[in-house]
Amino acid sequence: MKKPATIILGVDPGTLVMGYGIIAASGEDLEVLAIDALKLSSKKDNYERLRLIYLKITELVRLYKPHEFAIEAPFFGKNVQSMMKLGRAQGVAIAAAMAGDMPVTEYSPKKVKQAITGNGNADKEQVWQMLQRITKLEDRPQVFDASDALAVAVCHHFSAQRPYAASATPNKRSRSKAGWDQFIQQNPERVG
Repeated sequence: MKKPATIILGVDPGTLVMGYGIIAASGEDLEVLAIDALKLSSKKDNYERLRLIYLKITELVRLYKPHEFAIEAPFFGKNVQSMMKLGRAQGVAIAAAMAGDMPVTEYSPKKVKQAITGNGNADKEQVWQMLQRITKLEDRPQVFDASDALAVAVCHHFSAQRPYAASATPNKRSRSKAGWDQFIQQNPERVG
């Protein structure tokens, strides 16, 4: 009997552009339900942009009823102000997902690229080309933030398929235990 699809919401956080990708995944089968980006005006107040991010994630949760939420971790650069803004955007997106009662998993950009292309240093074009092969999508999204978010969702699906793989978060012991617990719960027939 085929297991029901798991709906995964992937997010590439940003204060001006927040990409999102939603997939329905069951075993090797992947269906892209949505891929787009929320574009925010730089003329809007920072807090208004955070509110809009929260509202968008809440709307996506209501419309698609995802089971799991995956988000790309911020890339640490030298500009402290930019990092603070990006961290806030990520935090608001996570809070909206948690309000929807979903487990949250964070992936580094390198981990996402590695999962999709096999190369943690792949560029955005290489990630998109591999996503096209994996998902059978033909139309390129208007911004790479959308395809990056889709890559996060697909990376999460791949990680769930291989719970023994290296953890996405620094706390490897607790995350990998949670991965095994989830695997055992979802696959009781494979444990014996």
